[in-house]
Amino acid sequence: MTRGYFGARKNVWTVAKNTWEKGLTYAYRDRKNKKRTFRALWIQRINAAARMEGLSYSQLMGNLHKAGIEINRKVLADLAVNNPEAFKAIVDKVK
Repeated sequence: MTRGYFGARKNVWTVAKNTWEKGLTYAYRDRKNKKRTFRALWIQRINAAARMEGLSYSQLMGNLHKAGIEINRKVLADLAVNNPEAFKAIVDKVK
């Protein structure tokens, strides 16, 4: 499991075991952080597209909530990047 590590970390049993166990804790932690970083990316993309339409991110999300449009940030960010016409239609509906 420690193949590819450098020096004693790959072949000295106790060092390799400790390195491997530490790596597992990093893997667990970073699976959680990955969700956090993707959400931040989606928010940045939505904010950039919303500002091009004259709204801020918080105004857009508040208006979406008031209008009863339930669309998650992942899909909204994908629309903002890959289908600006559909994003504009959603923004026009909540304005």
